[in-house]
Parts: sequence; C-alpha cells; structure tokens
Amino acid sequence: MMMKAVIRLFPAVFWMGVIFYLSSKTSNEMGGWLYEIQLLFPFMQSLDWGHFLAYFILSVTFAWSFRGKLTLGRKAIIVILCLVYGVTDEFHQYYVPGRTPDMKDLVNDGIGASLAMLLLSVPFIRARFESLKGAKYY
Repeated sequence: MMMKAVIRLFPAVFWMGVIFYLSSKTSNEMGGWLYEIQLLFPFMQSLDWGHFLAYFILSVTFAWSFRGKLTLGRKAIIVILCLVYGVTDEFHQYYVPGRTPDMKDLVNDGIGASLAMLLLSVPFIRARFESLKGAKYY
C-alpha cells in the first residue's frame, strides 16, 4: 500500500524537480516563449505566466496523488502545499545569478494553484478527473 502512495506522488515530485530546474534559469536562457504568451493575452500583462502555469500543473499533480474525492479541505491543502513549495522556490532564486525572489511570483503561484483547484470543481471536469485517478496504472 505504501508503494502505491509513493507512485501516486511521483508526478508531483517530478514536477517540483522541473520547477527547481527552471528556477535556476534566467528568462534569457529560457528563450522568451512566456513573452509570446503575454502578447496573446495583453489584458494579463502583469501575470507571470511561467509561475502561473508551473503551479497550475503542480496543483493538478498533487490532486492526482490524493486518494478519494477532492474535498474542499483537500483542495485547500493542495494550494497550501503549492504555496509552501513556492516559498522554497523563491528562496532558491535568491541564490541564482540573474534571478531574484519576488512576492509577486508567490502570488502568481497561488493564482495558478487556486485556479486549477477551481477548474477541478467544475462537475464534468471533476468527474472525468476522478475517473482517471481511479485507473490502475501500477
């Protein structure tokens, strides 16, 4: 039973590794694709799409790791876990040349995680996600 829990956590742990890796890169090293997204949505220029998307995905991977239905309490725990990891991400950026910690990034992390949990509250999306979570892949 413990092995199944570890396997279910793998996507979240893997994605945290991706975030850590991307956090060690400057925007110039990443190629500027986030700037292209901002051009598509000019009314959302102040949103940091990189942090938003990274933590949107992280929250979905955390949701995947929870057994059973996603209650409001579990969704809150997921958002809190994402924010805690966001704090560690900002701490990491403090030591990366060309990067600086920023509270706005943490806000964007929270927006991404919260929006993912809100999206998973939409009945037909929730039902599909819950059915996928119940699939036996191991």
